[in-house]
Amino acid sequence: MPERVSIQNIRTGSYRHIDVRPLAGALGAEIRGVDLSKPLADEVFAEIRQAFLDNLVVFIADQDITPQHQCDFARRFGPLTRHPFLKTMEQYPEVLLLKREKDEDVQVIGRRWHSDSSFDERPPMGSSLYSKDVPPYGGDTLFCNLYLAYDMLSAGMKRLAESLTVVHSAVHYATAKAGGAGLTVLPDAAKEAVKERVHPLVRIHPETGRKALWITGLDYGRRFEDMTPEESAPLMKFFQELATQELLSCRYRWSRGTLALWDNRCTQHLALDDYLGFRREMYRVEIEGDEPFGPARPKNAALLRAA
Repeated sequence: MPERVSIQNIRTGSYRHIDVRPLAGALGAEIRGVDLSKPLADEVFAEIRQAFLDNLVVFIADQDITPQHQCDFARRFGPLTRHPFLKTMEQYPEVLLLKREKDEDVQVIGRRWHSDSSFDERPPMGSSLYSKDVPPYGGDTLFCNLYLAYDMLSAGMKRLAESLTVVHSAVHYATAKAGGAGLTVLPDAAKEAVKERVHPLVRIHPETGRKALWITGLDYGRRFEDMTPEESAPLMKFFQELATQELLSCRYRWSRGTLALWDNRCTQHLALDDYLGFRREMYRVEIEGDEPFGPARPKNAALLRAA
């Protein structure tokens, strides 16, 4: 891995109604001065959305909310979607309950670096995760900045990356019986999970216009289009290791009552499975996204010219 020690993630927002405190140089911020159990004024929500775009992942602590509150907040960013292969809550069909009891020995969902559901035709634009019960230590979540991963590439490697498309699939769900953390894989997952989607490796963010190295984890991104897995593996590994290096990441230690919201279009994340013997209960909601586009798969000519 080439040594590059200087990064700059430009945060442009200015705020009058909320307090935004960056957590790391690469990405991440805490938002204070918000109560998600109450309706948010339009001007307050507008600043939250700006903080989300500037920081890629935001955390709002000390919240006492229900799944309905969580859905109402997430829905202001866009329509909600649901995981195609995992069983959701009956009362709240858009909500995944992630729960592991202290005496359970099951693996945690998301324990490898990934971007959520990149195997979908329209992967979620973002995900919201609320902590109802957390262990006294352990269970941190790591995030990385895929804008900066693209910025760190040499000019020649940027040209190569912009020419590549990646074949994504959820084939590992085809044989799975459980999704981890008490989740149940739906019975018809086997037929749908083997389907493949092709997305550009370099993705243009539809709101910021910035380019991201949209490497989405080696479980979902299987190979480059028109290449074999063996041919793809070395370069896929290079991009993945570049994107997930410590310099481009932040690490969050959860407390009870925190809601996180991350931008799936320009980040990866990883859930640490290091709290065996402790109980954890989280609720996840996904926000509908658009079909990824970029230099290798143009969609919006105006944004392409701007980038």
